[in-house]
Amino acid sequence: MQNWFPAARFGLFIHWAPCSQRGLELSWPLVGGVAALPAAQNVGVDEYHALSKTFNPLNFDARAWAQLAKRAGMTYAVLTTKHHDGFAMFHTAHSDYSIANTPFKRDIVREYADAMRAEGIRVGFYFSLLDWHHPDYPAFVESDKPYKWGQWRRSTPEQWERFIKFMFAQMRELLTNYGKVDLLWFDGGWERTPEEWRSRDFEAMIRGLQPDVVINDRLPGCGDYQTPEQTVPVSAPERPWETCLTMNNSWAYNPSDTRYKSARYLINTLSEVAGKGGNLLLDIGPMADGAIPPEQVERLDAFASWMSRHGESIVGTTAGLEPHQFYGPSTRRGNRLYLHLLMRPYDAVSVRGIKVKRVKSVTALGSGAKLKTRSQVGATEFLFGNDPTGELIVEVPETALDSIETVLAVDFES
Repeated sequence: MQNWFPAARFGLFIHWAPCSQRGLELSWPLVGGVAALPAAQNVGVDEYHALSKTFNPLNFDARAWAQLAKRAGMTYAVLTTKHHDGFAMFHTAHSDYSIANTPFKRDIVREYADAMRAEGIRVGFYFSLLDWHHPDYPAFVESDKPYKWGQWRRSTPEQWERFIKFMFAQMRELLTNYGKVDLLWFDGGWERTPEEWRSRDFEAMIRGLQPDVVINDRLPGCGDYQTPEQTVPVSAPERPWETCLTMNNSWAYNPSDTRYKSARYLINTLSEVAGKGGNLLLDIGPMADGAIPPEQVERLDAFASWMSRHGESIVGTTAGLEPHQFYGPSTRRGNRLYLHLLMRPYDAVSVRGIKVKRVKSVTALGSGAKLKTRSQVGATEFLFGNDPTGELIVEVPETALDSIETVLAVDFES
């Protein structure tokens, strides 16, 4: 595991493909939808795949995406280079079903990777193992509907051998044609076993080409970190981890899905994830022309504003206190503890079980205001303890509150 990932904290997930022209969820509509995505639609297989013939996102500006992510405080990004629908957003010599054969023609993966690096954002590629378009997978057809879990059609041994060679070849292109790749985000492994995917051989090839790459846990039997989806785990996983989260209920651009989470909810979620030592991979779904939907830009702008005042409490921190010590997330950087107030305090907040005599000061991070404190310790600790453990009470006036989420910085002596 590369040392940058466990404290990266905030990343951008990008789900995009020709289906954006119809405002469709990515891939799942072609198989009739899935219960886990309540806003997913159902369209004909041929109708779905035909959308590649008209894909021409003339307003795509990878540099603008990267700058928006940078302002929001994101440190890495992950783009869908190929989703379950099999469409390659990169120039590939191994399939005609790619961006090279659209009216747009430009290599989206190349422009994305170059733009993110230019802004100092680490580059990640999403890659689906399964491929509902490739004839040797075999391709999903209309008669396969509805999608039946565990009952998907299987290839002949000869077909599967050809498909595996194809999968290896496309991954080799991604890892040799686009410079340094920091992270690989696999998905779609549930339809076959690790042995069928040849996961260990696949991983060996990957690490041979990109020795420093971080791999998620969805390459069956492999992986450096865990990926809870659409939720913050109650307890932090034992290994490094990352929650991937949508802003509404859809991964790709879906204008019919208007159930957006508020900016406050999303920022609070980032704080909760950071407080448990994880990363948040927040998703966007660009529109057909390549622009990001205004609802999503609005929320990224809210992150940019809040992170400009509080970013030091998120990126590069470690998990802070135990849950019983403070009612809310907390993070730490050296001798500074950050208290994330997800709710407005009535007049004060308490932190229990800390070395109260070591506290130097408490500051409202957003405003820089110094806050009044007092401490309480037991009589025995007070009389006989040189370094007592007790409760710190911090007064939080209305003037110290942030409009989105208040963060208090507690500085300790060494």
